[in-house]
Amino acid sequence: MNTAFESLLVRVESLVTRIESILPQPLTAPDWSASVAYRYRKRSSGHGALEPVRHLGSMGLTDLKEIDAQKDKIRRNTEQFVSGQPANNVLLTGSRGTGKSSLIKACLNEYAPRGLRLIEVDKADLTDLPDIVDLVFGLSEKFIIFCDDLSFEEGESGYKALKSILDGSVAAATPNVLIYATSNRRHLLPEYMTENLTYTHSDDGEVHPGEVVEEKISLSERFGLWVSFYPFSQDEYLTIVAQWLSSFGVGLADIEAARGASLVWALERGSRSGRVAYQFARDYAGQHALAA
Repeated sequence: MNTAFESLLVRVESLVTRIESILPQPLTAPDWSASVAYRYRKRSSGHGALEPVRHLGSMGLTDLKEIDAQKDKIRRNTEQFVSGQPANNVLLTGSRGTGKSSLIKACLNEYAPRGLRLIEVDKADLTDLPDIVDLVFGLSEKFIIFCDDLSFEEGESGYKALKSILDGSVAAATPNVLIYATSNRRHLLPEYMTENLTYTHSDDGEVHPGEVVEEKISLSERFGLWVSFYPFSQDEYLTIVAQWLSSFGVGLADIEAARGASLVWALERGSRSGRVAYQFARDYAGQHALAA
C-alpha cells in the first residue's frame, strides 16, 4: 500500500510541475547593467522576458540629415524626460524609410549616459505593458517603451490595451516611462471610403465625423506629441547619400561621381527615402573598397 501511495504521490508531483511550467510566470527583472536596450519576448509557453540587446548601432543624431525639424522636437521632448520634467508620449508618422526608427535609436545613444533606457515591445505584446511598467517603476533610469511600425487591423486586442495605457492608466502616469511609436498610418488603423458617409453636417455648415472615424482618431490623439515625416526631394536624397558614403570612408571626388548611380538606384526602387540612400551607400562603398 505504501509503495502504491508513494508512486501516486510521485505522479501527482510530476503533474503539478508540468502545470506550473505552463502557467504564466511573474515578469522578472533582467540584468539592467547588461545593456541600455531590451526587447520584450514572449515564448510559446506564454512566459515573457526582457532580453538585453547586445549589439547596438552606433548611429548618432548628427548622422541623420534633412530631418532637422523632426529631430529638434524629439530631442527637446527626450531632454525634458531625462531631466525629470513633464514630457509627452510620441507618435512618429509618415513616409517609409525617412528616419522615424533611426531617430529614436539615435536619441537612445545620445541620452543613454544620462540614464535613458529603451524597451522594444511588439504590438502583439502590448497587453503585457502594465507588467513591464510595474517592473521598472521606482528605478532611477528613464525608460522609453518603443513600438516600431505600429498599426492595427480591426478587432486586434493590442489596440484597446494601448488606448487604455495612454489615457490615464498606471503606465501613463509613471514618471519614468514614455511610449514612442512609429507608424506609416497617422491614425494607426485602416481607413475606408465608406467611413466618409458617417460624417454629418450641421445647419451652419460645420462637418462632424461619425463614431467610427472618431474612434480611429481618438487613439492617435492620446499621443501628446505628433512628429510627421515627408518624402525627400532629389537634393535631400543626394545629401543623405553623400553623408552615408562619407561615413563609410568614401572620398569627396568619389561621392560626387556616385550621384548619377545613386539616382538610378532610387529610380529602380521607386523611392528616394533615407533607407534607400543608406542601402546604395553600403553597396557603392563595398564595391569601391574592393576595387581599391
